[in-house]
Amino acid sequence: MIRLLLVDDQQLICQGLKAMLSLELDLEVIGIAHNGQAALEQVEALKPDVVLMDLKMPVMDGREATRLICQSFPNTSVLVLTTFDDDGYIVDAMRSGAKGYLLKDMPSEELAQAIRLVQSGYTQLAPGLMDKLMTGFCAAPTTPAPTTQPSKHPALAQLTPREQEVLQLIGTGLTNRDIAQQLFISEGTVKTHVTHLLNRLNLRNRSQLAIYAHAATASSI
Repeated sequence: MIRLLLVDDQQLICQGLKAMLSLELDLEVIGIAHNGQAALEQVEALKPDVVLMDLKMPVMDGREATRLICQSFPNTSVLVLTTFDDDGYIVDAMRSGAKGYLLKDMPSEELAQAIRLVQSGYTQLAPGLMDKLMTGFCAAPTTPAPTTQPSKHPALAQLTPREQEVLQLIGTGLTNRDIAQQLFISEGTVKTHVTHLLNRLNLRNRSQLAIYAHAATASSI
């Protein structure tokens, strides 16, 4: 059973989501919060598996709540569910540690499946958002000249061939178990590679590794 906390300042939205998700036998809504501060308190008290997080809310917005939850409660995954598809929101949410970014107009069955995939370790993005995410992630503080393109991801040169393989597979959404099976290595070895990647690339979590992998691939084309 996947235990869910719904966070949205609109009570009608929360009640609708609860009614819809309660139809799924493997999903259980254990709490509702109407702002980020209340979400933090409920995460601490209820220990949900997945938080469905809106972004624009009073008291504390969803981006700050996402950052604090991911920082303090690593066993709880945050899945953003909002109406805003602005690239800045997407990048901020993923950099804060969110495991996915979805839009409220998605079909209910797809939302339920996205929750299951996030709980299994996959990163989820609404259709069409990857281009926005890559634009925000790859943007430099100033307009880059063509000569700066080769050095956009210089840290890649410091990775071993195996680490580069693991990074590429993380970018495709594979779990540690999937990567271990594909590369014929143990899951523990994959975890070690992931730790090394986070340290060498100065990233905080698996979602950021996936974003980095996509960015590196895009810049090499």
